[in-house]
Amino acid sequence: MQDNTYRHPRAGWPGRLFAALANSTRFANLRQAIISRLPFLTLHSDVRDVVYVSWLVDAAAAQQLLPPGATLWQRDGKTPFTVLTYRHGHFGPALLGPLRRMLPSPLQSNWRVYLDHTPAGAPAVPCVYFLKNIMDSLPHALGTRLFSDILPTHLAAGMTLEVTATQARCSVTSGAGSAPSLDVQADIVTDHALDAGWQALFGNWRDAVAFLACQDAAIAHVPRNGKLVFGEIDLPVDLDQVQALTALRADCGLLAQLQPVSQPFAFLVPKVPFKALSEHLL
Repeated sequence: MQDNTYRHPRAGWPGRLFAALANSTRFANLRQAIISRLPFLTLHSDVRDVVYVSWLVDAAAAQQLLPPGATLWQRDGKTPFTVLTYRHGHFGPALLGPLRRMLPSPLQSNWRVYLDHTPAGAPAVPCVYFLKNIMDSLPHALGTRLFSDILPTHLAAGMTLEVTATQARCSVTSGAGSAPSLDVQADIVTDHALDAGWQALFGNWRDAVAFLACQDAAIAHVPRNGKLVFGEIDLPVDLDQVQALTALRADCGLLAQLQPVSQPFAFLVPKVPFKALSEHLL
């Protein structure tokens, strides 16, 4: 299974302190005991420049990274693995209303695979499994670690996202930390073609994009108690706004474990409102 133990990207005693907090089971158990009795605090973000890069990978290799109770979607021994990197738009509690514009807008990268069905105890909705989550903001990385189970967040030593009229680029550097590396450069194109491997699974470009982008929930593994956590989201992607990308470079630190069997398939979602609606242990 995938290890999400936090390591700080820079050496020294502050990094050791942050790692101790991020990995503290005592704090997490106390937080769960308190927050589970309270209404969920809906989070909102006006997300923009979402760069999706996906590979078809060996389904058996990917399944080994998942805990019992999580079953991959697969066809002919292949399953999609997706990295999406984006810029938040004032990420924070929805109840703040217009005051949310005062909040920062960190970069985030989610690394995920797709489930055939939700685990027992969860509603039957399209669902992904979070392998990794990376952010460029220490307060956000620690905050998601300390106050949530759904995002196994790592702090990048460096993180970039640049989107122009013709190109999209994003990168994650690890430093000494636990964030995996990423380096993607892609051209924005008008051709909505699929290569043979992707076409065999999804038929056409629009259906492939809809499967990869239009998900309603996520689960993650909670190592301290061996349970799964389920979180519902609202991510109304407008498929008519999605732009095709051709990946010129797509290096990902997790691919050595996942055995890719296709060329990367990439696209850009210029903007989408995001809400985190719920979270609970299964």
